[in-house]
Amino acid sequence: MSDTPRVALFVTCLADLFRPSVGFAAVKLLEEAGCAVEVPRAQTCCGQPAYNSGDKADARGIAEVTIRAFEGYDYVVAPSGSCAAMVKKHYPALFADDPIWGPRAQELSARTFELVSFLTDVRGMKKVEASFDGTVTYHDSCSGLRELGIAAQPRALLASMDGLEFKEMSDSDVCCGFGGTFAVKYADISNKMVSKKTANVASAEADVLLAGDLGCLMNMAGKLKRQGSKTQVRHVAEVLAGMTDQPPIGEGKGKKPRNGPKG
Repeated sequence: MSDTPRVALFVTCLADLFRPSVGFAAVKLLEEAGCAVEVPRAQTCCGQPAYNSGDKADARGIAEVTIRAFEGYDYVVAPSGSCAAMVKKHYPALFADDPIWGPRAQELSARTFELVSFLTDVRGMKKVEASFDGTVTYHDSCSGLRELGIAAQPRALLASMDGLEFKEMSDSDVCCGFGGTFAVKYADISNKMVSKKTANVASAEADVLLAGDLGCLMNMAGKLKRQGSKTQVRHVAEVLAGMTDQPPIGEGKGKKPRNGPKG
């Protein structure tokens, strides 16, 4: 492998459809970490919704497309703990009985990382150059925390930023109630869970709520908006990259940043 690793960005469905600025922020951070970044056009969904719903056949079909799309790169990086965990943890299990696709799934798993984990654990990044004037708190999304061990990494990079003040919320590691299809199937339970989460956000008295998964962020942003909260909600990559010119999540339609990096 060269000193400049070739990294494929797994954009994720939610970033592509609802928050493209997260993808641009990810590219900026990866380039600052000395990587050559590409965005394979053949990529699509990781298959997590089908997999979590028990539709293993469709999940395998989608996974095969993903495996093909990301072959040949040194690393695959996603700005999402849940999508990265799907590829890293569940693809090998999905193809465990397949002598052809099993090894290919294992090989992709070994090269796949969540964005902030990759920056810190693989590239050794200890500081970002961006600054942020305000207070933030952080929600530990379930997949990133429990499947990939992501907790200290985002906090360490946030602590390196000039002007930023970090305020830890109570029960930051408790689920926000999204859980993908869980929020649809069990709406009442989900609503109670997110209500507890937003109460903890309010108690932290931070200007901005951050997390590493857009599903969680959109869920919490929706509840905060309905409650009339002034707390802004952003993906952690946007703050780390110094790309906060876009409206917060849930407060206006996001657009591609001008002069943003091209994939």
